Amino acid sequence: MPYFFIDYYYIILVIPAMLLAVWAQYKVKSTYNKFSKIENSRRITGAYAAQSILTFYGITDVRIEQTSGKLTDHYDPKSKVIRLSDGVYNSTSIAAVGIACHEAGHAAQHAEDYKPIKIRNSLIPVCNIGSSLGIPLAIAGYFFGFEPLITIGLLLYSAIALFQVVTLPVEFNASKRAINVIGERGLLSEDEVPSAKKVLSAAAMTYVASMIVALANLLRLVLRFRRND
Repeated sequence: MPYFFIDYYYIILVIPAMLLAVWAQYKVKSTYNKFSKIENSRRITGAYAAQSILTFYGITDVRIEQTSGKLTDHYDPKSKVIRLSDGVYNSTSIAAVGIACHEAGHAAQHAEDYKPIKIRNSLIPVCNIGSSLGIPLAIAGYFFGFEPLITIGLLLYSAIALFQVVTLPVEFNASKRAINVIGERGLLSEDEVPSAKKVLSAAAMTYVASMIVALANLLRLVLRFRRND
């Protein structure tokens, strides 16, 4: 089984996907760095912008807090807290407004029981199992020649790819909500909105790249363990 030790599928499928992921990370950081240095004309902070989104959707039970780190912004649905990083919370940059509104968009999704986010959250327990047991079970089934074990391992691992696929509409929708409210409430001027879109589009590419990496890994495993040699 020489192919088992020289993973040509990894070279052909996964490495190009990982290079795309590296490029996406570079793109989001460079775009953020560029527009985090440009103040918005309204001089509003990221925290104010996030609150504006919450007010627009009539959400009154979500807090906005500052958290340490760079690009560590996220919405915690369990605690109902939007956590904005140091460079976003008090910043008046165009990037800060875009990112803060995006995270508030996730709060709006939860408030409205947005179906894709419910589906994504339901996959998390399976993903945790699949990431730890999927490949080991498939390898064990391969060596012992037990097909059902291979199938179980691959199915568990496929939940990771499915999670990444479902994540895309969730992230795109949060950005769409953010841009729509930014425009309606005039949080940014008309000529600043395209810059905010660039920040959110760059961030979205990281999720696209993650999905491609997950699908490439899944295809690689299916091809390897289902080969009849």
